Amino acid sequence: VQLVESGGGLVQAGGSLRLSCATSGFNFDDYAIGWVRQAPGKEREGITCSSRNNTLYTDAVKGRFTVSRDSAKNMVYLQMDDLRAADTAVYYCATRATCRTPLYLYWGRGTQVTVSS
Repeated sequence: VQLVESGGGLVQAGGSLRLSCATSGFNFDDYAIGWVRQAPGKEREGITCSSRNNTLYTDAVKGRFTVSRDSAKNMVYLQMDDLRAADTAVYYCATRATCRTPLYLYWGRGTQVTVSS
C-alpha cells in the first residue's frame, strides 16, 4: 500500500492550494481516505474523510476545503481555498476502513503547507 501526497507549498493568506494523494496497492473504492494535518507543536487533526458514498469535513475547514475522488486514477484531491495562517501544517492522506471507524490504516509521508499572514 502506498499513499503519496503532493501539492504543498507557501501561499499567502486568502490564497488557494490543491493537494493530491496518489494511492496504490489496495482496492481504492473499498476504503475511505482521510486528510489529516499536524501543525507545529500540535497533535494530528483529522479534517476530512471521503468514501465512495460520503464526504465529511470538520468545522475548521467546512466551506473552505473540498475533497474529490477520482476512482479511475486512484487519486484523492484536497482543494483548499481562503487559506489562513492557522492552516499551516503538514498534511497527510491516510486510509480508513470507513469514515465511521477512527483507525487510520496506512499513511503517506505528508506535504508541507505554509500560509503567510
